[in-house]
Amino acid sequence: MEKAQSQAVRLRSRGVLTLPKSLRDKYDLDEGDALHLVDVGGTFVLTPMEPMVPQLSARIEALRKKAGLSTAELLDRLAEERAALAEERYGEAPPESASRNQAERSDE
Repeated sequence: MEKAQSQAVRLRSRGVLTLPKSLRDKYDLDEGDALHLVDVGGTFVLTPMEPMVPQLSARIEALRKKAGLSTAELLDRLAEERAALAEERYGEAPPESASRNQAERSDE
């Protein structure tokens, strides 16, 4: 486990807080990056927020390739799974044309 480091920072006007350059460099933080602040009984924990979409899409792409599926096959199977889930939950699958119309709209 990494040893905790402590550094003093000053709160400026409008609540602006400057993170030390050494920490910005260490964690590859740039202007505009989102951080998550948690108040734990007066102790502030500040963590970088990592975007989930790129991670999820990379994972889905890896699984698609591992399964040997084309993107079209993956989307077809997704539509089949949605229809099966709708039938299971609501007693009937959505009309075939509704699924196709939704897919066509997403191509635009």
